[in-house]
Amino acid sequence: MTEYNRKNIRNFSIIAHIDHGKSTIADRLLELTDTISSREMKEQVLDKMDLEREKGITIKAHPVTMVYTAENGETYQINFIDTPGHVDFSYEVSRSLSACEGALLVVDAAQGVQAQSLANVHLAIERDLEIVPVINKIDLPAADPESVKQQIEDVIGLDTEHAIHCSAKSGIGIKEILEQILIAFPPPKEPEDSLLRALVFDSHYDPYRGVLVYVRIMSGEISKGTSIKLMASSKDFEVLEVGVFSPEETPIQTLRPGEVGYVVANIKESRDVKIGDTITTTKGGVTTPLPGFKTINPVVFAGIYPVDSSDFEVVREALSKLQLNDSALYVEQESSLALGFGFRCGFLGLLHLEIVFERLRRHFDLDIITTAPSVSYRFHMSDGSVKTIDNVAHYPDPSVILQVEEPWVKSNIMIPSEFLGAMMSLGMDKRGSLLKTETMDSTRLLLTYHLPLNEIITDFNDKLKSVTRGYGSFDYEFDQYLKGDIIKLEIKVNEEPVDAFSCLIHRSKAEAKGRSICKKLIELIPMQQFKVPIQAAIGGKIVARETLRALSKNVTAKCYGGDITRKRKLWEKQKKGKKKMKEIGKVTIPQSAFMDVLKSSE
Repeated sequence: MTEYNRKNIRNFSIIAHIDHGKSTIADRLLELTDTISSREMKEQVLDKMDLEREKGITIKAHPVTMVYTAENGETYQINFIDTPGHVDFSYEVSRSLSACEGALLVVDAAQGVQAQSLANVHLAIERDLEIVPVINKIDLPAADPESVKQQIEDVIGLDTEHAIHCSAKSGIGIKEILEQILIAFPPPKEPEDSLLRALVFDSHYDPYRGVLVYVRIMSGEISKGTSIKLMASSKDFEVLEVGVFSPEETPIQTLRPGEVGYVVANIKESRDVKIGDTITTTKGGVTTPLPGFKTINPVVFAGIYPVDSSDFEVVREALSKLQLNDSALYVEQESSLALGFGFRCGFLGLLHLEIVFERLRRHFDLDIITTAPSVSYRFHMSDGSVKTIDNVAHYPDPSVILQVEEPWVKSNIMIPSEFLGAMMSLGMDKRGSLLKTETMDSTRLLLTYHLPLNEIITDFNDKLKSVTRGYGSFDYEFDQYLKGDIIKLEIKVNEEPVDAFSCLIHRSKAEAKGRSICKKLIELIPMQQFKVPIQAAIGGKIVARETLRALSKNVTAKCYGGDITRKRKLWEKQKKGKKKMKEIGKVTIPQSAFMDVLKSSE
C-alpha cells in the first residue's frame, strides 16, 4: 500500500444500466493499475457468482482498492465501490454512493440512456456527487456518441463537454477515464474531529471469520484491537483485523479517514450488521449516527416449499445460509394444507426473488416450488388497529375491515415513441395513471407512471418487453400506500375452500382471475366418480364456475332390446349411487396441479 495521504485518495462508483459495460470497464481499470496480473485476469472479475455472469448484472457489490501513479508523478489510492445495478437493490446503491465522492455514468453509445441509469443517477445527484459521463462501446457499428451526449444533457441535465468516449472491450479511452477520475472527483473531506465514524455499505459472511463488514471511514481511525460499537443494533465488538480489497482481502495496520476497506470483529450473526449503519468506538464515540440509515423492509412475498416434504430441514438450512449473506431476505416458517410445511419469504423485488430461487436450486441442489408472489396490504380494522397482511391465510373477517390500503410505486418507463399507444393500454390494464410524458430524443419517450405494486410484480416486465419489441426499460420506487378495493378470491373444489389457490386481489381483476384458475383446474384435476363443481367466490358470491365431469360406467351395455324401463331403472340406481358418493366423497388434488396453478401467475 502507498503512504497515507488523504488528498491523494479518490472514492468513486460506476452507474450504468444492465449490460452497458460497467463490469468490463472495471476489469480494464484493474488491469491498467496492475491490481490484477494478466494471469489472474478473467472477464467480469468482480462478478463472482455464475448467476451474475449469466444475467450480466451485479448482484453483490465488490469494492476494490487500486494504486495508480498518475502522469504528474503522484501516486493515488483509488477506491472503486461497485454497486448492484438493479432497481431492487436501490437502497444498497444509495449507501454505496454515500461512501463515494464521485460517480462515472456509463452509457452505451448504441442504446442511449436507459431507465435504471436514470434512477441511479438521481440518487448520485441527491448525494451531491461529481458525475463524469462515459460513453462506452463507441466501436460498435450502431454507435452514435453525439446523440447520446445530447440525451444526457437533455434528460439528466449533465454537462457532457468533458464526456469520455471509450470502448472497454478494446481498451480505448481507459487511461483517460483514470486521469479524469483524479481531476474531476474531489478527495475525501477534511474530518470535523477525530472521533470514529465509519459508514457500513455492505457485508458478507465468511464461514471461518464471521461477518466481514465493508466500511468507508468518514472520520477517526480503526485498527486491530479497537473496541467498536454498531450503532443500529447497539452491540459491541473487538476488531480482530482491518484491511483493503486489492481485489482479494489484504490485511493492513489501520484504516484512516477517506479509506475504504473491511473490518473483521468476530461478528457471528449477519443480522447484527445493518447496511447504512455507523460504526464508532465503544468509549468516547459519537452519539449521532451518519444520516441516511433505514431498515430495509421486504416488498414482495412468496412461499417456498420443498417438492418432497422430507427436504424441509434441508430447505431451512439453505435459507439460513443465504440469509447470512443477504440480510434483506426475510424468512418465517408456515404450513399449507396443500403444500405441507414450507417458508414465507420476503424479498426486495421480483429480481431478488428470482435470484434467491435460482441460488436455492443451483447451489443447494433443491427441488422447490414458489407460490405466486404477493405484496403486503394494510388492513384498517373497526377497533382502530392496523394489520399488515401479505398472506391470504391471515385474511381477517370482512365485517371488521374498515378499509384496505395497497402499496403504489412511481415508475420511469422508457420506450420508443411508436409504442406509446400500446404502452398506454398496458398502463390502463395495470390500473396505472400516467403522470407525465417527456421526449428524450426524436425516437424515445420517458413516461412517469403511478402503478399499484401488485400489478407489476408478476408479469409487467415481460408484457412491457413484448409490447415494445424488447426496447422498453423500466424501474420503480415505492411511493405510498393508497386505499384500494382489495378482496379475497376464494377457490372452492366440491364446495370445500382450497387455501393454496385463494389470493388477495383487486375487485376489478377478481372475476377474470377466478375464471382462469377454474379453467386451469378442470384440466389438472383427474375425473372423479361423481361430478365436481370448481368455483371462484368473492365473499358469498360465486363469480366463476366449471364442472368436472364424472367418470361413468355404461350400466346399460348388457341390455339388448327389451323395454326402455329396464334401462331407466339401471340409470336411476346409478344416479343414486353417484349422489351418495358425492356426499361422502373427497376430491384429492394431485401435487402437480398445485404446482401448475402456482407457476402460472396469470
